[in-house]
Amino acid sequence: MISALILLLWAGIATAEPFPEYQSLTVNDFADLLPAEVEQRLDQKLADLRARTGIEATVVTLVSQDAYDPAPSLETFATRLFNGWGIGDPTRSDGIMILVISADRAMRIELGAGYNPEYDIPAQDIINRIMLPAFRDGRMSEGIEGGTDAVISEIAERYADGLPPGSVPKTSKGDASFVALIAMGLAALLAMRNRIWRAMGRVTPCPSCGRRGITRNRVIDTPADRTSAGRGHWDESCPNCDWTRTKPFTIQRKGSGGRGSFGGGRSSGGGASGRW
Repeated sequence: MISALILLLWAGIATAEPFPEYQSLTVNDFADLLPAEVEQRLDQKLADLRARTGIEATVVTLVSQDAYDPAPSLETFATRLFNGWGIGDPTRSDGIMILVISADRAMRIELGAGYNPEYDIPAQDIINRIMLPAFRDGRMSEGIEGGTDAVISEIAERYADGLPPGSVPKTSKGDASFVALIAMGLAALLAMRNRIWRAMGRVTPCPSCGRRGITRNRVIDTPADRTSAGRGHWDESCPNCDWTRTKPFTIQRKGSGGRGSFGGGRSSGGGASGRW
């Protein structure tokens, strides 16, 4: 009886993978929690963070921990996954991993060994204030994106600037308001770029008859996936004559940070966890 149990346990350990193989340096949505547009936004934000600061941050979603490392705790599993992938610069150890495990209803922000324990405080605050409330309401993608935005601004960027947790650059109220207005304006323009492009067509003169009122319709020919970019085109036409034109465009592939490889950083177990 005992030998049979040992064999069963050994079989389970032998078939379990120690951790999943990453497909991207930015977003690895193994649990399929993120719509394509959210994953693309996160990919762009995390790739931009790395380009500006050198900090490697990645979002990982899994269905369950059971299929991987049979670690005794979420924290141990997250640290092993982080170190197995080698997230972050090997000398600074400044990587960050945002891990969400849907079926286990558990999550963790794992910080590289370069972050002192003071950074665990904003990590826990981000989890409690932004991510867990959204997860409890079933708004998984909203919680992941909002939490990632906060991790970038409240942890990664402050660490890169040499600011302790809770510190902000000294600016006047007028400067801060002006910067905030610019940021809000840029975000609105990005979100509405397709609508703006259509609206501009209504005031653009037709190349054939010269009258205004060009219509523009966006068509997706091939959606993007993890391995290749997508393709689409704009159908343009003039309601006043028979002029038409087609303008192709490319859709950035999902996980465009590329397969590549992480830098080789490590974590010593810092960060924060939450369950919903």
